[in-house]
Amino acid sequence: MMNLTYFTILKAALLLAVPSIFNGRATQTTAPVADTVIHATGNPIITHKYTADPAALVYKDKVYLYTGHDEAPKNQARYVMNDWQVFSSPDMVTWTEHAVPLKIKDFTWAKGDAWAGQVIERNGKFYWYAAVEHGTIHGKAIGVAVADNPLGPFKDARGSAIITNDMTTEAKISWDDIDPTVFIDDDGQAYLMWGNTTCHYAKLKSNMTELDGPMMKVEGLPKFTEAPWLHKRKGWYYLSYATEFPEKIAYAMSRSIKGPWVYKGIINEIAGNSNTNHQAIITFKGKDYFIYHNGALTPDAGSYHRSVCIDDLYYNADGTIKRVIMTSEGVKKVK
Repeated sequence: MMNLTYFTILKAALLLAVPSIFNGRATQTTAPVADTVIHATGNPIITHKYTADPAALVYKDKVYLYTGHDEAPKNQARYVMNDWQVFSSPDMVTWTEHAVPLKIKDFTWAKGDAWAGQVIERNGKFYWYAAVEHGTIHGKAIGVAVADNPLGPFKDARGSAIITNDMTTEAKISWDDIDPTVFIDDDGQAYLMWGNTTCHYAKLKSNMTELDGPMMKVEGLPKFTEAPWLHKRKGWYYLSYATEFPEKIAYAMSRSIKGPWVYKGIINEIAGNSNTNHQAIITFKGKDYFIYHNGALTPDAGSYHRSVCIDDLYYNADGTIKRVIMTSEGVKKVK
């Protein structure tokens, strides 16, 4: 009886510590992991859990990678996403996984779906804009959380959503207010852009938690689906986005964030075994990178078990972007 009790307690402890041993998914741990070093050997860069919807922030000689977290049970074709993840790297190959920085329950007004978001720094504070399912207003909404450092923990900055579904009525769907991207221009003006089927943008006040003026529609984006991402290079504004379904990433260019935007073509094709495609574009230590997700880690339901990848990004002499070659080798270490 004593031995049986001992082994029962031991098994219970192991279940709490390493549940993947018992649930048959050795690559998917559910216990929180903090400050674990990962040496990426190619794409996907993270293989012990599913990561999706990447966003990246370059800050003080490191890249901070923020991702969603697919947790759907094996073989189930549905999104199950309860928290977000954060990883950091000094060289694009050696990644450190940190404690979970933000969870759905941190937005008390939300009821589920930790969908895509982006983090930006302003005046020593870090602001995370993320799409969730609203608890009382039908449809998706965008919240903003804030932290004193890029690793968090992040806390709800408003106690309410900054964008709700009843604020945008052009698209007759409940999920048109998703995939926020945030950008601070050279003059200090911040902008929030988001959408599905219709792309919206608005100015942000300097406090980064309130809109500063009306919401506007972005024109000139053929077959816009979702996932806008803004960046700027050599006087050009770039707006990349997911197009059609299954999704590719296309882009447009402009001399002003207000447009007009001129469509320039495809950046990357359909990512393997994934209906969705979601990108981040950064420059780090003199090199340009395209960060995205695919469904490479699972043979079925890959669209709901996604994994982040990184490949090199190159520009033509006229500023246009060359098509990304998606590789299994990934990128090399940068010093």
